[in-house]
Amino acid sequence: MKISKIHVLSLAFFCMATTSTSALTATFEGQNEHVEWKAVQSWPTGNRTLDMVHSLDGKYIFILNDKQQVQVFNRQGQLQGSIPVNKGVSAIDIAPQGEMLYLIDNDNNSFTAVSISFVVNIDTADSPFKGPVNAPVTIAVFTDFE
Repeated sequence: MKISKIHVLSLAFFCMATTSTSALTATFEGQNEHVEWKAVQSWPTGNRTLDMVHSLDGKYIFILNDKQQVQVFNRQGQLQGSIPVNKGVSAIDIAPQGEMLYLIDNDNNSFTAVSISFVVNIDTADSPFKGPVNAPVTIAVFTDFE
């Protein structure tokens, strides 16, 4: 049986902790036996992280922190927004298409599904228009096109 080296890349980085008699140290690049690792991205979250999940397209990382928030970061580590959650929320997950955020609240023994939408500002200055200049505009995006 031939064994090949497999590289696994993800937005989340993994570190290998090794212990010695005096201290615990983390190495962000290295190799041992059949595992090789290298940190590809890192940024401070500002709070203690309880759980995290990333969208399947890799555009967003959702981090549950100890301040009762789910912080939403883009892939560059820029905070896009914060979603307040109950104190007992201890785990999060995201739907495959990224349209729902799932919360597990152990204090209330409950599950909550939260609809997620991202607001994008589009500059329409100097664009041709028909009707009142300040008329509200809504654009709907359909992800189930066949």
